[in-house]
Amino acid sequence: MAQQYPEWIWQNGAVKPWAEATTHVMSHALHYGSSVFEGIRSYATPDGAAIFRLTDHLTRLFHSAKIYDMALPYTRDQIAAACREVVKKNGLAAAYLRPVAWRGLGGFGLSAETPIDVAVAAWPMGPYLGPEALEQGITACVSSWQRFAPNTIPAGAKAGGNYLSGQLIAREARRLGFGEGIALASTGLLSEGAGENIFLVFDGALHTTPASASILTGITRHSLITLAREDGIEVIERDLPREYLYLADEVFMCGTAAEVTPIREVDGKQVGAGHAGPVTRRIQELYFGLFNGKTHDKWGWLEPV
Repeated sequence: MAQQYPEWIWQNGAVKPWAEATTHVMSHALHYGSSVFEGIRSYATPDGAAIFRLTDHLTRLFHSAKIYDMALPYTRDQIAAACREVVKKNGLAAAYLRPVAWRGLGGFGLSAETPIDVAVAAWPMGPYLGPEALEQGITACVSSWQRFAPNTIPAGAKAGGNYLSGQLIAREARRLGFGEGIALASTGLLSEGAGENIFLVFDGALHTTPASASILTGITRHSLITLAREDGIEVIERDLPREYLYLADEVFMCGTAAEVTPIREVDGKQVGAGHAGPVTRRIQELYFGLFNGKTHDKWGWLEPV
């Protein structure tokens, strides 16, 4: 089934038809991966459409730009307004938003000075790994590709070039018949999924890899840690060896796109009971409860469109 595109997109200060949002083929970002971006969801809540943690996502966008020495030509408030505008203009409530900034057409060298272009897109999006994934879970494999070593590429930036690593991991997993891939860090210890953070459950406690494991410290990850601790569930950030994936009572991935996706099998070995376990289900209840009104949003994470 062909991808369906929305009608409107925001680019460089104005809303325009989707087909008119173009950039030159010699733009710096196309050749060198010099872009930074965010993945954000809006949800249809009992109080109307709301964007989940918009402010925090845009803070990270500016942090990523700072790491890569990109001076964004718009303020956070302007980009936040653009996010709201494209959701409204396209008549969306539940949607995926993609603010992106990139080095445009300028000089041709690696360190060339170029203008910084900015766009915000929004489109309808269901469960990233399939509608059955949230209930039944997915299969996963440990990839033959490792995450980048410390002080090589900054894993803490959400940059376009960083995701070449994730593409290798994800495409290898799909080619081998798995739902998603899991990467090890350069240390040989667990890192994260192709585009998701990972949690393991042992004796009712959540264990997740630390920032030093070459992960992007996800906003969904932070949300789940906060919700779990508020609910009395212990959360431990620690180094984790590969074999713990096989021994955990439960394993799940999380991210803006993946939300909270159980993993029922890793490398052909069943995880726990082979489906979402009680801790994973509780985390799902708490997380999705933010959007259906069952979990009180005491943190102000839901920002009205």
